[in-house]
Amino acid sequence: MANIPEVKLGLVAVSRDCFPVSLSEKRRGVLAKACQSAGLEIFEAKTTVENEKHVLAALDELKSAGVNALVIYLGNFGPEGPETMLAKKFGGPTMFASAAEETQNDLIDGRGDAYCGMLNASYSLGLRGVKAYIPEYPVGLPEDIAKMIGDFENIARAVIGLRQLKVISFGPRPFDFLACNAPIRALYDLGVEIQENSELDLLVSFKAHEGDARIPDVVEDMKKELADGINYVDLLPKLAQYEITLLDWAEANRGASESVVFANKCWPAFQTQFGFCPCYVNSRLTGRGIPVACETDIYGAVTEFIIACATGIAPTLLDINNSVPRDMFESNPDKFKGYDLKDTFMGFHCGNTAASLMKDYALKYQLIQKRTLEPDLPEPNVSRGTLEGAINPGKITLFRLQSTADTQLRSYIAEGEIVDVDPKSFGGIGVFAVPEMGRFYRHVLIEKRYPHHAGVAFGHAGKVLFEIMKMVGVGDIAFNQPRNMLYKTENPFA
Repeated sequence: MANIPEVKLGLVAVSRDCFPVSLSEKRRGVLAKACQSAGLEIFEAKTTVENEKHVLAALDELKSAGVNALVIYLGNFGPEGPETMLAKKFGGPTMFASAAEETQNDLIDGRGDAYCGMLNASYSLGLRGVKAYIPEYPVGLPEDIAKMIGDFENIARAVIGLRQLKVISFGPRPFDFLACNAPIRALYDLGVEIQENSELDLLVSFKAHEGDARIPDVVEDMKKELADGINYVDLLPKLAQYEITLLDWAEANRGASESVVFANKCWPAFQTQFGFCPCYVNSRLTGRGIPVACETDIYGAVTEFIIACATGIAPTLLDINNSVPRDMFESNPDKFKGYDLKDTFMGFHCGNTAASLMKDYALKYQLIQKRTLEPDLPEPNVSRGTLEGAINPGKITLFRLQSTADTQLRSYIAEGEIVDVDPKSFGGIGVFAVPEMGRFYRHVLIEKRYPHHAGVAFGHAGKVLFEIMKMVGVGDIAFNQPRNMLYKTENPFA
């Protein structure tokens, strides 16, 4: 996905001068090979940091190699001052990890005491005000630490991405969806740029792209993707025109930012003025790593971008929409095994989920818009343009970054699955099951006033998303707590 930043990992070993520097350097080399075996590209800096002058030399090496995410490796106890100075002066996302002792047969010259050194490193990081990634258990053998670095690569990608992201929005955030209308100041604090535009700006640009020479090629690509699910061949040129409009706008307006996402007003005036629903185009761009959030949901667009960085898989943004009927639940006992009815819900949106994430998908029309905008027409017209189908079953993670009214960032993370049960409804839709969803719905989503839009990661990405939120300074990270762990306001007698 071209819109997602590339991470260039760097590895620097540190050594306290009363320990053999050769121990740290030897361990660094073995770790670099373990990373290579794990499929991780990492630049191994040859400077071993023992003092402040070594910090400057290491920084020069890292800069020359284009490193933007740094692993500081305590091959022995390590010098807490220089190593944390390195983290601060580096400025990008940084991870600390330390070497475990390899064998009982070499605990004199081969003992590094990095287990102890990690404690001093953490204290010094606090003194310097540096937020570094420290894994849950940051001590290990090379193959263990290589796995930790794999997680860090995904964490770093999101942290880097947020610092170079621009959100482009069209239209005011809808009055009837104030839940999606949160203060944007907190995003500026993360380094995100925001460009808000009028729907008229988009309409003018769309009209200027009429007859664009690129339209036929995009139409052919849409035909190939939709295959037997085209339904409205005559609509494809307009959809292609709109897709080109958005992509051109992104290129012309990214400015100093590396990545772009959209948050666009998508109804009801859109249909009457543009002549279609934008959902299918939104799905196509999101599938390429350029999320397009519905209903001018700026935080939803940023949420999707974080998911894409964390997983490398296209995300989607769905309404936490409706309950699963009891008869559907009871008639599929094998599919819902281990879940209570309250653990389930349906996730839905008009048709913004990428085709690669759905089965039996087709280009259709938005039923709710048809009822509202053209109820008397025998066939849909301006309500056409959604991509509908059942969302692929499998592991998922619900995630959202949001601001409170007083501009405090908060988030939630809940792992679960999409169950392989026919939703028997319209739109891009799936039947979700999340352990203890009922309690999570009440004491997190409702109580903390989250909007109805949830970001969906395809896979269990909770560990990485949790660390990303910590790295960017989000203090309130909620999750679906197990039954024996009460929420702060949960009635223990209920």
